[in-house]
Amino acid sequence: MLVAGFGGLALTLAWLSLPWPLFHDAPLMHYIAWRIGEGAVPYRDLFDMNAPGVYLLHLAVLRFLGPSDLAWRAFDLFALAMAVIVVALVARPWGRIAAVGSGLAFACYHLAGGAWQAGQRDFLLCPFLLVGALGVARWIERRRDGESAGRASLAWSGLGMGAAVAIKPHALAFAALLGAVVIATAWRAGDATALPALVYAAGVAAVPLALVLWLAAIGGLGPWWRIVTTYLVPLYSRLGRSLPWTVYRWQVWIPMGLAAALSVGSAAWHRRFGARHLIALLGVVYGVAHYVVQGKGWEYHLYPLATFVAVLMFAELEPLLARRVVLGAPLAASLLAALALLAAKGVEASSAQWAWDKERLARICAYDIAVRRRPGDTVQVLDTTEGGVHALFLAGARQPTRFLYDFHFFHDTDTPVVQALRAELIRDLDARPPRFIVLFERGWPAGGYERLDTFPELRERIATRYALVQRRLGYMLYAKRNDP
Repeated sequence: MLVAGFGGLALTLAWLSLPWPLFHDAPLMHYIAWRIGEGAVPYRDLFDMNAPGVYLLHLAVLRFLGPSDLAWRAFDLFALAMAVIVVALVARPWGRIAAVGSGLAFACYHLAGGAWQAGQRDFLLCPFLLVGALGVARWIERRRDGESAGRASLAWSGLGMGAAVAIKPHALAFAALLGAVVIATAWRAGDATALPALVYAAGVAAVPLALVLWLAAIGGLGPWWRIVTTYLVPLYSRLGRSLPWTVYRWQVWIPMGLAAALSVGSAAWHRRFGARHLIALLGVVYGVAHYVVQGKGWEYHLYPLATFVAVLMFAELEPLLARRVVLGAPLAASLLAALALLAAKGVEASSAQWAWDKERLARICAYDIAVRRRPGDTVQVLDTTEGGVHALFLAGARQPTRFLYDFHFFHDTDTPVVQALRAELIRDLDARPPRFIVLFERGWPAGGYERLDTFPELRERIATRYALVQRRLGYMLYAKRNDP
């Protein structure tokens, strides 16, 4: 009955999710992927902090599915299906109830998050993390079958973890934990060779190495390294941080965490605790670190944690209920509470008006640009995630600088790095003045239109060289003065 409840909720939320629009973070990566497809070099021509694997995934969506909202929904649901399948495969030795229930629990968690969680980078990480975990677990369990079978499991486990690192480098921490398990297992079995660890490490390195060679070949490796070492690590990593114990929709995590804890405790008490329990627990540890270290408080940073909690949630339900109902009652109650809270969260999120408002604002902005723009005109957007880059993507417009967002210019303004970024923006605007500038009202992590007051060089150029031609709730559109 509990599995059926999660299944019914997953189907309901999937149906409600079909109209979800492409908006928020996804259009930013779509825009970068589109520009790369047109010949732009990431990091050199597009200033962004994400790993290159994200761009290639979005480029594949654009190439094979297209730019529509429906294509994005299809990709998100496909990624969810892959994650659900691997969750079930990890939990399969614990019984069909555990496999199906855990997979459905993760599906409900994702779909209950709403449209802004669709295709988020940390969500796309999850199938690859699970492949890495599954491969190491199978290697441990199948070592008796021969070294070739074990090496194959380690190889595709490493490839999965390498793909995860290419999407989010934080996954290297989980890759290291799995590598430690491989080394410890081989040592306990008396394997004096380093071959298992080398096979796994080679798999982990393969995808990132291929991307490094690609970036080097097209001229993006140096700019990427400069962004990482001079801006991402010392400055961006500290920007917009929240308290480490701040968890969005924390109520949902109480029954989910309790169900996982009861399952692990029961497995240990009844001596059913095995390699998959250990690896899932390591995944939980990594998931906590993945959220806390990033420190932004964004809900999608919880995905790796949700993945491995979901793996464990149903692990002991069937054996506990089979032995004695009273032993399984707390676990069943926790799962029922998680189901109810996810249902409430999902119904609310599926019809969130703010998502449609943001998507509509992007379309209005794209229209305002398109009706005025001539072939070859460029548009500089001063925004982060309020819809400016989305509008550029919809209008098929390019920016004259490499800066997609404007928040780089309004924090740590006394540092040489930000001063250099400001100087680069002004230099490029002077060298290739755009016909239009779109200034969005809401800045990130704070600020409104008045943020330009802290950047007088930019404010002066807009005031003297551009005229306001359209003001809407949320943004102002400027055009060059005396432009025929």
